[in-house]
Amino acid sequence: MTADQFRRLALDLPEVEENVHQSHPDFRLRNKIFATLGYPDALHGMVKLTTEQQAQAMAAAPDAFRPAAGAWGRKGSTVVVLSRVTAKELKPILRQAYEAIRQDRLIRPR
Repeated sequence: MTADQFRRLALDLPEVEENVHQSHPDFRLRNKIFATLGYPDALHGMVKLTTEQQAQAMAAAPDAFRPAAGAWGRKGSTVVVLSRVTAKELKPILRQAYEAIRQDRLIRPR
């Protein structure tokens, strides 16, 4: 997968806008970020999942997904290794991140 393919998958979701956060592209619904590109570098992206969704993604494709660094990762932010993921694998993951914002129900551990 390339960064452009990641971008197209994210922007194919209804009402999604691309913006910039901390010098890298992000994808937002209702001005809330659900995915980014370029974190931690140009070879990666990030999706904002629940911790349960993160665990499922990592179990299904351990070479493609891993927790982001620090507290963000412990709360579900998940790094995507672009070279290790296919559009077929990433599309439902992006949809989960998008739906959490659309439904205003992202559950964060305390």
